[in-house]
Amino acid sequence: MKIFVLDKNSKDINILKKIIRSNNLGLLVGESNDFNEGLEEIIFSSPDLVVLDHVGNKTDGFYIIDEIKRKGINTRFIMISDFTSKKNIERAYEEGVEYAIYKPINDLEVKTIIEKVKYKIELEEKIKKVQEIFKDTDSNLEETVETNDCERDVNLILLKLGIMGEIGSTELLKVVKFLIQNNIKLNDISIREICSKFTSNPKVMEQKMRRAINTAMSNVAALGIEDYMNETFMEYSNTLFNFEQTKREMDYLRGRSQERGTINMKKFLSGICLLCENQNN
Repeated sequence: MKIFVLDKNSKDINILKKIIRSNNLGLLVGESNDFNEGLEEIIFSSPDLVVLDHVGNKTDGFYIIDEIKRKGINTRFIMISDFTSKKNIERAYEEGVEYAIYKPINDLEVKTIIEKVKYKIELEEKIKKVQEIFKDTDSNLEETVETNDCERDVNLILLKLGIMGEIGSTELLKVVKFLIQNNIKLNDISIREICSKFTSNPKVMEQKMRRAINTAMSNVAALGIEDYMNETFMEYSNTLFNFEQTKREMDYLRGRSQERGTINMKKFLSGICLLCENQNN
C-alpha cells in the first residue's frame, strides 16, 4: 500500500513516518508540509492512502480531498487534526474520509486505523480479482474441454470456482475421475493412497491439490462478502466446504480475524463427485 503524508507540522510528519515505517504499514511515497505542493505530488504518485491534516497553509484538507477526487484519483483518506468543532468531523466523513483522528497523535491509534484501511483495500482488491475471474465464466463454460461427461462436469465446477488452470487443478480432475469411474468412497482410502496411483511423489501431488482447494475457498468467500446471495457462493460454500470455515475465511479477508478458514480435502472431493453424479442422473 502506497502512503502519502500531508501535514503543515513537520514534527507530526516525522511522527507519522516513524509509525508507518516501524510497523511496516506500507510504502511511504511522499510527504509535504505545503498543501499546494503536496497536492501536485499526490496527483503524480497516486497513493492508495493519504494521511492529512485538516488545516493547511492557504488551502485546507477538504480542498485537497475535493481536488484529488476531481482528478479521478482513487485513494483513501485519514484525517488527523486539531478539530475545532463537531461540524468539522462531520464534514470530514461527508467528504469521504475513512477515519478522523484527533491530535495529539497516538501511535497505537494511528497504527490500528491504518491497518484497518489497509485490510479494506486488500479485501477490495481480492474481491475485484475474484470478480474478474468469474466475469466471463458463463461465456466460457461452453469452451471447456469435453472429452466425456465426467471430465466436462468437473471442469465446469473448477471453472466456476475460479481455479481452472491453477496449479493442482489437473491433479484434482484426475482424482475425481478416478473416484467416480471406480466407484470409490473416500471413507475407504486416504488422499495419499489415491495420489500414489498417479505419481511416485504423492505428497507433492496432495500439496498441489490442497493449494488449489484453498484458493477455491478464498474465491468463494470473497464472492460471499460481495454478495451473500451469489449463486456460486450459495452452491459451493457448504457443499464443497464447511460453511463455518467459509465464514472464517470471510472474516479473515475482512480483516476481522487472523485465522483463515481450513479446508477438508475429502469433503471437497466427495462433494464434486456427488455434484457430478447428480448432474448425470
